Amino acid sequence: MTLNEIRTLIRCDLHDEDQNNYRWSDNELDRHILHAVSDLSEAIPSQQTAIIPTTNGSRAVDISDIADRISICAVEYPVNYFPKRYRRFSLWKNTLTLIDGEIPNGENACLYYETMHTLDSSGSGIPSHLEELVICGACGYAAIEWAAYSVNRVNIGGSGTPAEFLRWGKMKIDYFRSELKRAGRKNSVRINRLYKPYRLPVSKTSVQEPE
Repeated sequence: MTLNEIRTLIRCDLHDEDQNNYRWSDNELDRHILHAVSDLSEAIPSQQTAIIPTTNGSRAVDISDIADRISICAVEYPVNYFPKRYRRFSLWKNTLTLIDGEIPNGENACLYYETMHTLDSSGSGIPSHLEELVICGACGYAAIEWAAYSVNRVNIGGSGTPAEFLRWGKMKIDYFRSELKRAGRKNSVRINRLYKPYRLPVSKTSVQEPE
């Protein structure tokens, strides 16, 4: 779905479909949608791969072209081998350094990384089964924001309206966050089984000399 389509569904859930008297502007709803997308991206990031050229004779790899990344999960170098050759690495700002194996000779490396989900007027990178979760979170944020704004203000919905919006919004956010935790745990298990972590576990029974 596009951003416009998700916004329309949110207005439906919020009963805010009177175009002549919207309670929330498009910009306000978009802000709540992007808030929910950001939360989703932290819990269940978009999984991507990128082919990055190395530099002959250097272990440093420039990854500045990978925008909005959350984390680097694994680095394969060289590529097109079976089994795949994953390398240990360190990361500082936009420089990834391979810390074991042969020194690169200019061939490509493959990066497995996590990044923010995309959503705009042209389309979405959010998996379809997670779009309803984003709608739920955005509805909750919008309802809580409106309830806070409406406190001590005159409104035609009666004195209970802000309290009802606050209660409903909190219920939506509680469900949204619980589902993010549940889905996030499943996602992390899958990744850890696929890729060997680049940080070796620290032994509690022996001392290991630095490499």
